[in-house]
Amino acid sequence: MALVSEFLGQLTLNFGGSEEEKFPTVRPAEDFEADKDAARIETAIKTKGVDEQTIIDILTRRSYAQRRDIAFAYERRTKKDMISALKGALKGPLESVILGLMKSTAQFDASELKNSMKGLGTDEVTLIELVCSRSNSEMQEIKKVYKEMHKKELESDVSSDTSGDFRKLLVALVKGNRAEPSGVVDYEKIDQDARDLYDAGVKRKGTDVATWITIMTERSVPHLQKVFERYKSYSPYDMKESIKKEVKGDMENAFLTLVQCIENKPLYFASRLNDSMQSKGAKDKLLTRIMVSRCEVDLLKIRKEFKKQYSKSLYQTISEHTKGDYQRVMLCLCGGDD
Repeated sequence: MALVSEFLGQLTLNFGGSEEEKFPTVRPAEDFEADKDAARIETAIKTKGVDEQTIIDILTRRSYAQRRDIAFAYERRTKKDMISALKGALKGPLESVILGLMKSTAQFDASELKNSMKGLGTDEVTLIELVCSRSNSEMQEIKKVYKEMHKKELESDVSSDTSGDFRKLLVALVKGNRAEPSGVVDYEKIDQDARDLYDAGVKRKGTDVATWITIMTERSVPHLQKVFERYKSYSPYDMKESIKKEVKGDMENAFLTLVQCIENKPLYFASRLNDSMQSKGAKDKLLTRIMVSRCEVDLLKIRKEFKKQYSKSLYQTISEHTKGDYQRVMLCLCGGDD
């Protein structure tokens, strides 16, 4: 039954009020038959040496809701759990991708957050990426799912894994107190916030980080875009340059991520994807996380920004830095060349 409630929980998200417009590369299949797909997956798993290609082709061309339906159908057919069967049949980075696709976007984000805070030492880079780039509505859903999955509040885990101003910034973002965009442009407030950011940082000795945190975590995204523009008329440095001058380490990384996501979130993810494919191979954990977590959200926009920024398509770049089944699954999620 856990499976059913998990699935229904995801449905409520899709019909919730503040749904943001989606630009997915992975969409629902039109002539969808769960039983047929389940039978093909059962055969693919039983095949000597496993038929990875069929598993990839089916699961990357179905929406999350459809993948759940396939899992139910598989269980009815075989009396076995499909996720466990996939786990047993696959290995390496391909296994991580396919198991990631069997979670909803919020469940996947919640498990990645948990992993970033597991064991000795925190993976701050991943924690920053996940917390600073998710919208209010995404964060609310992640928190709900995180509690269901891990029986703990995300906020308390983040709080006990971080310290100082870094903790204050991340906790403020997890709380999700950012104002929703309104149709009204308040020029006075834009000017005031720009001046306050300048007064709290570049203008003085030392940084009044609390003011930065309040403004950057509570104002709406369109408002802050205008604030950062206005900021340049007070400060000799733009917001990102100011951050680099004022704070260091995790704080610098977190504020920079936040500003990049406020200014242009798809471009931020495009640059992270580019980071994941700098060397001969690919940093498959980073590549997997972004491709799986954004393929049903905004990967089309990310692809567009990637091409604009790097004069080469994301599809081509993935082709050059990956191989085998992992390459195949990544290209399927990418959904096409630009």
